[in-house]
Amino acid sequence: METLGTSPSFTHTVISAFQKGGYAMWLIAIAMVVGLVFALERFIRLTQANVNATLFMVEVQKYILANDLDGAIRLCNGTGKAALPKVVKAGLQRASRDQEQIQNAIDAASLEVIPKLERNLPYLALIANVATLLGLLGTISGLIQSFKAIEQGDPAQRQAILAAGISEAMNATAFGLVTAIFAMVAHSVLSNKATKILEEIDEFGVKLLDLLSARRFHHSSEKAGRE
Repeated sequence: METLGTSPSFTHTVISAFQKGGYAMWLIAIAMVVGLVFALERFIRLTQANVNATLFMVEVQKYILANDLDGAIRLCNGTGKAALPKVVKAGLQRASRDQEQIQNAIDAASLEVIPKLERNLPYLALIANVATLLGLLGTISGLIQSFKAIEQGDPAQRQAILAAGISEAMNATAFGLVTAIFAMVAHSVLSNKATKILEEIDEFGVKLLDLLSARRFHHSSEKAGRE
């Protein structure tokens, strides 16, 4: 019963604070909505791009050692929008070429994947800065309104204008900081997630190259032995 009783009070407090925060609150609200959209889009995309890299490469290695490159490619095709399998697939499709061509294929696929992983992340950092500045703008606006109270002769009007100005300044500052903190945390978490995927691409791209080189050497040795 207490929870049900406090919810309307909390909602009313938030709405009241938003109304008292002045025009800057609307600008900060727009920044927050945009930040939420970018953060949600990046979270979904990075979740889709992620794969258990260790287990995936164990399966790829099994196919390569069994000389079943088609099976390894089918494994890559079955991972949806994951980033690492796309890079591995590019290398597997050039497995019959020399090492330099395989490396070029891996590099080309990596260059295609990397911008997609990092897309929109800089905007979250920008939104954090903009929200802070918009909160500062609301603070200045509220202080200007407060200084107008000095010009009022009537003490009652002076007190009302001063209270309204301080309320606008504090509410805008608080909302701006909340939005900025959210955007900064989202940027940090999502950037770390993207960096982890990029590091896996670099690490397992090199391991794939080693596996394909070892496969070529193994089959060359077998062919020479039969001759």
